[in-house]
Amino acid sequence: MRIALFATCIVDAMYPRVALATVRVLERLGHEVVFPPGQGCCSQMHVNSGYFDDALPVVRNHVKAFTAADYDVAVAPSGSCVASLGHQQPMIARAGGDEELAVAAAAVAGNTYELSQLLVDVLGVRDAAAQLGSWFPHRVTYHPSCHGMRLLRLGDRQKDLVASVGGLDLVELPDAEECCGFGGTFSFKNPDVSAAMAEEKIDNIVSTGAELCTGGDASCLLHLGGAMARRDSGPGTVHFAEILASTRENPLEVSGPVELSIPKSRGRGGCTSARSSAAGPASPASSSVSSHTTGGAR
Repeated sequence: MRIALFATCIVDAMYPRVALATVRVLERLGHEVVFPPGQGCCSQMHVNSGYFDDALPVVRNHVKAFTAADYDVAVAPSGSCVASLGHQQPMIARAGGDEELAVAAAAVAGNTYELSQLLVDVLGVRDAAAQLGSWFPHRVTYHPSCHGMRLLRLGDRQKDLVASVGGLDLVELPDAEECCGFGGTFSFKNPDVSAAMAEEKIDNIVSTGAELCTGGDASCLLHLGGAMARRDSGPGTVHFAEILASTRENPLEVSGPVELSIPKSRGRGGCTSARSSAAGPASPASSSVSSHTTGGAR
């Protein structure tokens, strides 16, 4: 299967290793992963802040990038951004009087999966240890994001995949369904409330005795990781794609910066490969992804 990677802004800018981990997992299953050039933001931050007019060209850019590409399905390691594609983009197009764009946006959204959706529902992955060779001998707890739970209705897909990783000890998170407080621009507009929500979530994470907290949205993990760093206590955060990509031969290091070792690019030419887009030959710097990104990326 030919799978298009929607990297998302925050992964591009802050966690390019999550994009690399996503590519590794899918290639391990024998699929070709491509990176549609020109992709940028999904427009969620604009829409959530009420800037519909500003969101319209961002929606148009995303639809253009993904309708021009040749692929079977698209995937993003972000429940929040995938939810935005279906929940917001057609609405923004119609609010701007562009019904043709609304129909095209709905079509792109309908063929775009959050990573655990793709793995479980389309590719039939149920046992990460057996089917992916995933191995991560650490005590981990799991935070489900609000968009993943309430808009995509992911259920336990992410958590079950993490639980099936070899050597991993998954500990239940108390009040897991409670928001972490990020909420995109909410955390900027209401910082005191956002910080208080993060502190409550972190107290629950710490209570589990876990070494790491995982989840499926880099934005939530960034928010919680930053709050724990300010506390100078608590476990680190890591995206579940990185845990799935971790193997005995190439384990995810958890001392110091949490990251996989990144090999040099193996670009295949022609349509841009996801691996060569997500990591340059020397390092996984996000600038190598951004070089293919236009219009609205943040």
